[in-house]
Order: sequence, then structure tokens, then C-alpha cells
Amino acid sequence: MKRVLIVEDEEGLLEGLSHNFKFEGYEVMTAKTGTEGLKIALKQKPDVILLDIMLPEKDGFTVLKELRQRHRDIPVLILTARNFEADVLKGFDLGADDYVTKPFAVKEVIARVKRLLQRGTAGAGTGQPIPAIYSFGDVEVRFEPREVHKGGTQVPLSYKEFELLKYLIEHRGRTVSREELLEEIWGVDEDLGVTTRTVDTHVSNLRSKLGTGFETPFIVAVHKVGYKFVEPPGAKAVGV
Repeated sequence: MKRVLIVEDEEGLLEGLSHNFKFEGYEVMTAKTGTEGLKIALKQKPDVILLDIMLPEKDGFTVLKELRQRHRDIPVLILTARNFEADVLKGFDLGADDYVTKPFAVKEVIARVKRLLQRGTAGAGTGQPIPAIYSFGDVEVRFEPREVHKGGTQVPLSYKEFELLKYLIEHRGRTVSREELLEEIWGVDEDLGVTTRTVDTHVSNLRSKLGTGFETPFIVAVHKVGYKFVEPPGAKAVGV
């Protein structure tokens, strides 16, 4: 049974979400303050967290920042009444994996949580098989247990950063549009308020964390289209 932690101070919304997730077969934990939510998250390590931004004691951004300092791989879905792009980008920069803006349909939240919990296998069509390990330069990507190492040292990536890197490697050599990445990695499109700048931010994060030491970028921007993973010389896939 998957465990979901809902951190929300609106009593009615908290009860409604809790009831619906229990009905869907989840084990539900709840918290009404940021301090309580962080404590439960660090102790219980739920499978996914629904995190409100406007919380008493500690706001959602602070909770997310402190959570990511210790646990990078717990998917976090932000619940926010604020639809300002700066807030959305700040959440993603701090390691959020997805967000919804209030008011929202509970079915949409449940669908997004299910997608976050998926640890997808290789896609069909033009994608290439995902190996057990893919290495390029001094970077080694271990798809199970979802670890990335650079120069022998593990590099902490957020859930979405890892999924983005995985998807680009799977489709290496092909230009992938920002819209495709939004749909495949975030499960949303721009009509739901998530802009393609979200993709740009995550690509920038990957370049910053993994890109040093390469003569040319391994993730190349294709003007007005999207991104392409260009295999550096000596790249190797093991266990295809």
C-alpha cells in the first residue's frame, strides 16, 4: 500500500483529500502545520507528499527546502492558491515535482500522484531501451536504484531531474520538444498553467550539476523546438 502525506491547514480540504485517497487504497498521513509535516516526512518517509505553500509555523517552501537537504527522492506535489509563475518556478527550483493550483478537482490530484509514483520503464516507439547503467564522460547513471554519480561521487537529483535525464537518454540523438517533455515528465500541458520554462529550469539544473568537464554540452538546445541528448565520445550503455 502506497503512503501519502498531506500537509494542508484548511480543515475541509484536508478531510476531503484524505477521504478520497483512502478510498483509492492509499495509507494517508496528515499534518496541519509545516513543522509537523516536515517531522512526519523525515520520520515516516512517505511514498509521496502533497504540500500546501501557505502553512503556519513553516511555509511550504521552507519545508520543501529542508526536506530536500535530506531526502531527494520523495515526490512532492505542491498545492497552492497562488498562480504566480515566480512561485511555481521557485517550487521547482527547490525540488518540487509537480503542482496544482486551488481550486482543483480531486480526481486531477489523484491522477498526478499516481503518475508521480510511477517508476516508468522504457517507452515504446522511437525510444531506445533503458540500460542498467549508462555512462558518459565521468558521469554514470544507474537507473536502478536511480542514482547518478560524477567522478565517483553521487550527485543528488530531484525526482523530476532524474526523470528528465532518463527520458533524454532514452531518446538520445532525437530532438524532443518542450511540450513533449511537459507531457511525458510532468503529465501536464501549458493549458494547466505549467509553462515550458519549467523544462528549461530543469535542463539548466542538470547542466549545472553534471556538465562540468565536457567540451560541448551533452544536452543541446534546439532553437524554438526543445532539447537533444548528444552522446559524448565514449558513452556506453551496460545491461540493455
